[in-house]
Amino acid sequence: MSVKHVLFVVTNASTIGPHDRATGFFFPEIAHPFEVLDHAGIAVEFASPLGGQTPHDGFDGNDPAQAAFLDSAAFRRLNRSRKLSEVDVLDYDAVFFPGGLGPMVDITGNPEVQALVRRAWDAGKIVAAVCHGPAAFLGVTLADGTPLVRGRQVTGFSTAEEDGYARADVPFDLESTLREAGGVYEAAAPWQPHLRVDGRLITGQNPASGTLVGEAIVAALRSAS
Repeated sequence: MSVKHVLFVVTNASTIGPHDRATGFFFPEIAHPFEVLDHAGIAVEFASPLGGQTPHDGFDGNDPAQAAFLDSAAFRRLNRSRKLSEVDVLDYDAVFFPGGLGPMVDITGNPEVQALVRRAWDAGKIVAAVCHGPAAFLGVTLADGTPLVRGRQVTGFSTAEEDGYARADVPFDLESTLREAGGVYEAAAPWQPHLRVDGRLITGQNPASGTLVGEAIVAALRSAS
């Protein structure tokens, strides 16, 4: 049986908003899904809009999964990420967008990202994201012109969570924008793990949901085998 491959698309943005808040990807939102995929024997590769270094936020050295990832060859590969324009998503079985505030700077509204998501979706690939990562889906339209998320069950960082975290720094409210695009949005209580799976579209609400997203990707890849 051939090894499955998942492409993680990661932000290069190190600051956000009018106060230049330090940001990047949120560390557990890569470390936790990676741990699940790695244990399942699924290969992970990393790309970013600019390639190279990917700044991070929210590292907790008391979390064994985060500590292990920081010390891994995968983390070193992450910081030599491939440039997105040089990647063909059809070489992968799934694509995943981790969150953090950084994606709202250089992933959201990025034509290369939108084209990648559309190409992956049209090819029958699994498309996944967690926390602020579903912002990558905004502006992605299908062949008939409808938004990718319209009529589909989705989650992502909630309005209630943003109000207590980064309201003054973000350019838009993710929950509201997903709803406006026609997504059937659902959230759990703030900071509680929550997963939504709608066919090949997999989304997690917040940092606590990364492991659930990883497990859902593994299950989807196995069922597609």
